[in-house]
Amino acid sequence: MNHLLSDRINNLEVSQTLAMAAKVRELKAEGKDVISLSLGEPDFNTPDFVKEAAKKAIDENYSAYTPVDGYSELREAISKKFKRDNNLNYKPSQIVVSTGAKQSLYNVAQSLLNPQDECILPAPYWVSYAEIVKMAEGKPVVVPTSVETNFKVTPKQLEQAITPKTKMIMFSSPCNPSGSVYNREELTALAEVILKHPNIFVVSDEIYEHINFTGNFCSIASIDGMYDRTITVNGVSKAFAMTGWRIGYIGAPEFIAKACTKMQGQVTSGANSIAQRATIEAVLAEPNVLDYMVKEFHKRRDLVIGLLQEIPNVKTTVPEGAFYAFPDVSWYFGKTLRGRKIGNSEDLAMYLLEEANVATVTGSAFGDANCIRLSYATSEDLLIEALRRIKEALS
Repeated sequence: MNHLLSDRINNLEVSQTLAMAAKVRELKAEGKDVISLSLGEPDFNTPDFVKEAAKKAIDENYSAYTPVDGYSELREAISKKFKRDNNLNYKPSQIVVSTGAKQSLYNVAQSLLNPQDECILPAPYWVSYAEIVKMAEGKPVVVPTSVETNFKVTPKQLEQAITPKTKMIMFSSPCNPSGSVYNREELTALAEVILKHPNIFVVSDEIYEHINFTGNFCSIASIDGMYDRTITVNGVSKAFAMTGWRIGYIGAPEFIAKACTKMQGQVTSGANSIAQRATIEAVLAEPNVLDYMVKEFHKRRDLVIGLLQEIPNVKTTVPEGAFYAFPDVSWYFGKTLRGRKIGNSEDLAMYLLEEANVATVTGSAFGDANCIRLSYATSEDLLIEALRRIKEALS
């Protein structure tokens, strides 16, 4: 019956991370002992002080429709957070609160892209970027990187990818899936290229900002000349373990913020009232309240990378942030493992799921078909067992 559906939905790719998560649930329901390293979801609980703020909001009857762009108190709090953490002066009128950072990204693409406008995506990129661009009738332009370059795009590569149709560049730092973090010097070099082209906007996805092992973080909007050319996207899902609360936000030039509010007003209207009240407390909190989580992710990072480095012919970087490893497994392509021919990263991900009972995500979903993504947002015991199974399956 797909012929009855729109071309738009028929041409839309399924989110591979969500598809793998659904497959894992099916296998577990069948009694399979599957270890899932597929979803990007912290295994911590939401901090108690955030939950208390939500309970208070319920008792105070915050149950009516919310302003489309978010409560004024929340936008004020986000404005303070941007100044404190990022040295960015966004007024509340430049901030739009949405139902997760994914909706924030969607709003921006719908508000800025015309048919056939090009959006440059340094690969690997987050799984939904390309499809969000396509839904806005734009054209994704993928710029490949590799494990040898720490999965970072160079100014030369960026310059070569720009055409008269380029309207947007979209990237994340810390990066999902690679964990790479662009430092100020690297962002400044990229900004020098961008500033030569006055009609290009940058969408900077900073959702993993606080899960950062470098000790430093730089928002590209803070680079000279980039403030008016950047839409900064963030949220509370990852750092505050609030994935189900569904709150994301942008800081942007005011005309873009107004456009995103207009778009959102016809799609979802304002985000959840209780979640917004809780988010006020989250963004006003000093980042050091998250240190316990960051230290644990750092420890797990070291564990996982060490175990991956013990597997022959697997190449990996040392992630600087987020909670993913993105090993290059291309050596195994063309090989036969336990009677199965491995043609690409999708074959390998399915092989690991079916033979080792470990769920990963194919790198092709992130624009890099040489790799697979592993999330280490789970316990050390499960990580050790999962990597043991992977090593055995690849032997």
